[in-house]
Amino acid sequence: MEMETLRLEISDGVAEVRLNRPDQRNAMNPAFWREIRSVFEDLDRNEQARVAVITSTGPHFSAGLDLKSFGGIMAGGSSGEEGRRRHALRRTIMDLQDCFTAIERCRIPVLAAVQGGCIGGGVDLTTACDIRYCAEDTYFVIKEIDIGMTADVGTLQRLPNLIADGLVRELAYTGRKMHAAEAKESGLVNAIYADHTALNTGVMEIAQTIASKSPLAITGTKEMINYAREHSVEDGLNHIATWNAGMLVTEDLGEAMGSAQEKREAVFKDLDKDQKAS
Repeated sequence: MEMETLRLEISDGVAEVRLNRPDQRNAMNPAFWREIRSVFEDLDRNEQARVAVITSTGPHFSAGLDLKSFGGIMAGGSSGEEGRRRHALRRTIMDLQDCFTAIERCRIPVLAAVQGGCIGGGVDLTTACDIRYCAEDTYFVIKEIDIGMTADVGTLQRLPNLIADGLVRELAYTGRKMHAAEAKESGLVNAIYADHTALNTGVMEIAQTIASKSPLAITGTKEMINYAREHSVEDGLNHIATWNAGMLVTEDLGEAMGSAQEKREAVFKDLDKDQKAS
């Protein structure tokens, strides 16, 4: 599909979702929000996609919300009864939240390759991903505090599950920059690469490794990890028992064992390939 702010390419099971407004530092205009949700809803259904990597063009990952595009909307509009305007604004905020929750809902793992500034909404986006990697020039900023608002699209809800609570509060209260080394030390990112090119090459190699695994097993693994975040150990064990009781009868087990015995690479079918509607 034609998109204004993103580019999507799928090759060998790896979907690259590229932020593509470099002249605007990949600021998130209204088209971006529509497109990011649509892309990940489509990837959730795309049997050829086994893992996704979010990359970007230009010197910065994202400057966050395009305030020029959203100024009037976020102010609650200029006409109508006050309560109804505020209700509409709440609906708008929840709709924006859902655009990034679509990344989390997507059945495949989503990796973020971050370079330069990752500001405001950029942090919201990356915290919805499964794994984050960055270049040496990267910095993260919860910028909303500096424009007089509380971050509302996921950072304050997801970041405490990724790094220490006290550090989340410091970053959110001060709006200071967290540079690459601190992001790695805190656990926000898994690895730092020398530059943008090395970052994209390295993350694509990790994505290709993930894409080589059983897509059904990868989907189940993401489901279980996400479920465990919000549930007790007992609940999580019950969930995986039920999941595997239904999903474990699969050709993938035989292929994995056979490839190990034959000392060759395992080859797994795309998810739902044999169930595709005619």
